[in-house]
Amino acid sequence: MSGPYIIGLTGSIGMGKSTTAKMFQAVGVPIWDADAAVHRIYAAGGAAVEPVRGICPEAIIAGAVDRDALKDWMTRDPSALAKLEQIVHPLVAEDRARFLAETETDIVLLDMPLLFEIGAHEHVDLVVVVSAPAELQRARVLERGTMSEAQFEAILAKQVPDSEKRARADVIIPTETLEGAKAAVQEVLDHIQEKLDA
Repeated sequence: MSGPYIIGLTGSIGMGKSTTAKMFQAVGVPIWDADAAVHRIYAAGGAAVEPVRGICPEAIIAGAVDRDALKDWMTRDPSALAKLEQIVHPLVAEDRARFLAETETDIVLLDMPLLFEIGAHEHVDLVVVVSAPAELQRARVLERGTMSEAQFEAILAKQVPDSEKRARADVIIPTETLEGAKAAVQEVLDHIQEKLDA
């Protein structure tokens, strides 16, 4: 097998994906985080700054892409998201390819909220979906105090539903408890190691 064994980790908002990714990281699995990659390309000097300036100059503030300005633009212009995705998705894919090329371990993990939405599930060896009951998901998101119920519903509407993610997963990690999630992470890694050793 050429290159590392690739785990694709995904899950809807509030399902515990970031916490679960950290559990993999804690036992030595290198993580590529899609959200962090977007932050890198949006930062001053990042690869997205000039292309975004070309389609929405007011979104560039202090040499970086300003997410709030992008949100304002998207509420005014229905075609904004599609234009932005044409810039962002290829740059994020480049960042991911660089990570995979430079990481010399047997197993890596890609932490990707939009794994299914952008078709990246076709390029991983194992699709892992984190999941929790809908009421726990809602409570977690609203407890953060960073978004209203309406914003939460709007994000949910754009994501592949949890039931569909579960149906398409190779492995489901339940995140009701930290202990349960940790045990499931270890099971996944033991299973992969057995495969690699075979």
